[in-house]
Amino acid sequence: MSERLSRLLEILAVFGAAAVIIVIGLPLAGENFLAGQLVIWVANIAMISIVAIALKRRGESWAHFGIRPIKNWLRLIGASLLAFVFAVAAFVLGSIVMANITGIPESADMTSYEFISGNLPMLLLSLSGIFIASSFGEEFVYRGFLTTRIAEMMGGHKHAWIWAVVISSLVFGLAHYTWGPMGIGQTTFMGAALAIAWIKAKRNLWVVIIAHAYMDLILMVQMYLS
Repeated sequence: MSERLSRLLEILAVFGAAAVIIVIGLPLAGENFLAGQLVIWVANIAMISIVAIALKRRGESWAHFGIRPIKNWLRLIGASLLAFVFAVAAFVLGSIVMANITGIPESADMTSYEFISGNLPMLLLSLSGIFIASSFGEEFVYRGFLTTRIAEMMGGHKHAWIWAVVISSLVFGLAHYTWGPMGIGQTTFMGAALAIAWIKAKRNLWVVIIAHAYMDLILMVQMYLS
């Protein structure tokens, strides 16, 4: 089997497993928001697990996708703050672009998050799950794994990495289809910014994991205070 085909099969296995879990799990969750979120988290954990298995099978370490020992926390925090600002700016740009294409949507319905409002234990429990499945999981799968594998499949040269960023960001945006057209556009732009920040940080994945965690933390704290 060629290396290109092998990498493609890895990608299909990772996202195929997540798709199966979501297609089966979400209908079972029905209108239960927490059950629906649990399905998404399980899908993310499944993707992380399959990527880890693929790494072991290839004899590669997690460092191949940017999970390396942290040597300078101060520099890491500074880089993650820059990545955070860049990602937020891209998210806003995505909002502007999509508003000009689809029009300005109604305000997002956040009533599903009412269980967090004023409930500190639930906030902390939700954050722990989000940090693992979203902050870490999405960056590991979409930036570390998917972008790297696409670039490798395309030869690993400069243009390959550019196309890898574009394709992985589009996949990341489409993965947020439940957010509607606006959400797909926002997360596509944000994903591209995080991918660029990751590459500029010499593919240190902790930079974008922490940047993503800032965004998740701000969102959840807003729900807690609402």
